[in-house]
Amino acid sequence: MSDYYWLVCHTKPRCEKKFAALMAAEQFEHYIPLVQSVRHYAQQTKKFTKPLFPGYVFAKVPALQKARIYQQDLLARAITVTDEAKFLHQLADVKAIVASGFEFTVMPLFTKGRTVKIIGGPLFGLEGMVDDPTNPQGVVISVRQPARPAGGAAPRF
Repeated sequence: MSDYYWLVCHTKPRCEKKFAALMAAEQFEHYIPLVQSVRHYAQQTKKFTKPLFPGYVFAKVPALQKARIYQQDLLARAITVTDEAKFLHQLADVKAIVASGFEFTVMPLFTKGRTVKIIGGPLFGLEGMVDDPTNPQGVVISVRQPARPAGGAAPRF
């Protein structure tokens, strides 16, 4: 067993920076990729930094102190990294991209017409096709109506 874990820490909404501050206070190695963002309002323009991956902070936590990451109720879950070499290589790539100063955007893998299956929540198991991946309110998925069973009875949900 290793002395530490690399974790992908899924924070509660808008708690990434607070969780990163907790990791710094505990002196745990961590990384939260931040990018510049600009918002234009009627009377002013605001510049701020936001997480590249909303809801995620990467942390290297001593095995005996893993419980410390939960002390402020900022975390939804912590996912243990299984392939550390691959993870560290990918993390180095992300760091290089962020440090480059180039403007970039994370694009979801959802494309119009792609078949998807819902894997959690009240719609678990439904399959459909991505209709509008650019919708700012969320991805629109067209769900297929299941075929009616023999006898004509409508399926019950």
